[in-house]
Amino acid sequence: MIRVAIADDHEIVRRGLRMTILGEDDMELVGEAANGLEAVLLAAAQRPDVLLLDIQMPEMDGLAAAERIAQEDPDVRVLILTSFDSDAKLYAALKAGVAGYLLKDTPGDGLVAAIRGAAAGIPQLHPEIARKLMGQMPAPATPLDDLTAREREVLTLLSQGNSNKEIGSQLFLTEATVKGYVSTILGKLHVTDRTQAALVAVRYGLVNVDEM
Repeated sequence: MIRVAIADDHEIVRRGLRMTILGEDDMELVGEAANGLEAVLLAAAQRPDVLLLDIQMPEMDGLAAAERIAQEDPDVRVLILTSFDSDAKLYAALKAGVAGYLLKDTPGDGLVAAIRGAAAGIPQLHPEIARKLMGQMPAPATPLDDLTAREREVLTLLSQGNSNKEIGSQLFLTEATVKGYVSTILGKLHVTDRTQAALVAVRYGLVNVDEM
């Protein structure tokens, strides 16, 4: 059985959550709290597998309660269930070590699945929250990010088998200048020769393997 507790300052919300949980054969409701301080005490007394926790509550807000619960008993999986989707609230909750962040428009089946997932140690995010996080993630860093536009041009031509002289001819650079660029490129890519540099260029999509 998954032991579940509820913490929300609105009785009507607690009632709806209570009915959802009691309707599942593999879940047991072990307690309810109406504010953040009660949530902390409930978690300590009952040690539920999953605690559904609102953010905006009296006495102690949900974020402070979540952080305290995580410090006192990390085995209690705190699942935020709130109407707030602001970046500040989201990042504060994730920093507090919660097991998931759901919005109150989550359908009953989705909530039940999230409780089961949280109990199993699987992070749970509302689809809208997940999209927000993905949209804000920077592109993965690659060794090519450190190269200037000109260095990328030199690396492209190098990877295509051109000599320093041929690269210079195409880019209107002296052979000595190209040699300097190649040396800088090898250093930035942390490789020792032109072949390794070309393989990096292929691996990260600067050139196609059939161009080598």
